[in-house]
Amino acid sequence: MEVLLFAVSAALSLAGGVGVVAARQPVHSALSLLLVLGSLAVLYLTLAAEFLAVLQVIVYAGAIVVLFLFVIMLLHARPPESRPSPVGGQWGLAVPLGAALWAGLSYAVLRLPAGGRELPPEFGTTEAVGRELFSRFLLPFEVASLLLLVGIVAAVVLGSSPAPPSVPPRSASGREEA
Repeated sequence: MEVLLFAVSAALSLAGGVGVVAARQPVHSALSLLLVLGSLAVLYLTLAAEFLAVLQVIVYAGAIVVLFLFVIMLLHARPPESRPSPVGGQWGLAVPLGAALWAGLSYAVLRLPAGGRELPPEFGTTEAVGRELFSRFLLPFEVASLLLLVGIVAAVVLGSSPAPPSVPPRSASGREEA
């Protein structure tokens, strides 16, 4: 049963990943990302990491996807016009590199031992995650939060329309005041 759940979750995650990249509408990409993040939460549950699964749903599937949708709506995303692909001639390099990455990952996965390794009993608990996050990974955690903040501010600035030019007020006589 666990293998079936893993296979279905992995397939949904891969399908969502393809949907993120292949969707033409930004909202559809965000919804595909939601599928990926939900599938990853199920994969965390199969690893007996309940806390990480809940964090995945609340923080990523909840907050981050809502943030992405907010930015998409703020930018008034319109359907793409009919124009040539911006990647153009890069497909000739991207396909062989993607195939090489797939082959390398497949080779690495097939070399893993069948039984896996035993996880410590505190793996994925609130205490263990908090200890690691706020001790060993404090700087990367803060850098990631700053990058998200900069990205949001940049999206708002780039997406906002320019302010209309200010016209100096006119006096009752019709002449501009200094």
